[in-house]
Amino acid sequence: MYHSIVRRKVIALFDAVSRGDAEPVLGAFAQQFEHRFPGDHALGGARTSIEATRRWYERLYRLLPDISFDVRHVWVSGAPWNTLVIAEWDETNSGTDGVRTHNHGIHALQLKWGRVTQLFIYPDTVGLKDTLDRLTKAGNAEASAPPILG
Repeated sequence: MYHSIVRRKVIALFDAVSRGDAEPVLGAFAQQFEHRFPGDHALGGARTSIEATRRWYERLYRLLPDISFDVRHVWVSGAPWNTLVIAEWDETNSGTDGVRTHNHGIHALQLKWGRVTQLFIYPDTVGLKDTLDRLTKAGNAEASAPPILG
């Protein structure tokens, strides 16, 4: 039963992000957490504060304003005090240049008592880098900005 509840909540968080609303995700973090996206690019790096993580989601929406996720599978393991969640997804977006792209990846989350203590995002980084490079060439300077850290 617990794993079913976690699975539904994770899918709801992806639905919120797909609607352009990161607040439910931000509200799910524990007091101490890590939000990590691999790579040295505009969306890369690690954040451990709500302020920096909010800025990251704001940047995500500025770069990929109509980002949308289709969650393919959610695996949940562990007890409420130490839960591991892996969510596999397909993502589509139009970028600020209107070019439709697709990506695939996973989110790995650790939960403790229902709060997210770690959120690691692992997309196809080659596809993402191509998108950011294309947006930069189209004049979007934020696509080549340094990572948001903190």
